[in-house]
Amino acid sequence: MSSTKLNREDLYSLEKYAEVRPEFRQKVMAHKKNRRVQVGPHASFYFEDHLTMHYQVQEMLRAERIYEAAGIEEELGAYNPLIPDGCNWKATFMMEYEDPEVRAQELARLIGVEDKVWMQVGRHDRVYAIADEDLERENADKTSSVHFLRFELAPAMAADAKNGAAIALGIDHPSYTHATAPLPDNVRASLVEDLD
Repeated sequence: MSSTKLNREDLYSLEKYAEVRPEFRQKVMAHKKNRRVQVGPHASFYFEDHLTMHYQVQEMLRAERIYEAAGIEEELGAYNPLIPDGCNWKATFMMEYEDPEVRAQELARLIGVEDKVWMQVGRHDRVYAIADEDLERENADKTSSVHFLRFELAPAMAADAKNGAAIALGIDHPSYTHATAPLPDNVRASLVEDLD
């Protein structure tokens, strides 16, 4: 379990990151395979953790050529909230439609979808996501195609998840009702690692 936040000491310098990037990227991509869940034909969830956010920060620093302390702290401030705290799961949620016109139509129909996403551990009640704590991502006309979600678990839920209870993920929006239940074993095992 690595729910600790990233700090500057965890990061590679730009020079060092250039050296280790191919190997580090390969490690992260293999890790992410156990943290992606498809729900229905168009919804993808990418469960974040210390490693996925470490990679994200390093990639941002590399792309923007950021090496000054203030800039690094700004990136850490943006991405640290997406690292689970030991009693929750955090995910990037994407509604994916290739055709831009179809995407615009669907996002107009899916207003509020981010508040209709749930997870369930065993026989416990569903836990609905707390969405977009950083900023509002929808307007009167449409929702965003990307949302950031937090699923807060009661201690009994976390304990049951760690003891092998099935975990399910779903969406019960009137225009998009799908579930993945139970989650595949590799994903379940990876998510349990996020819990204290």
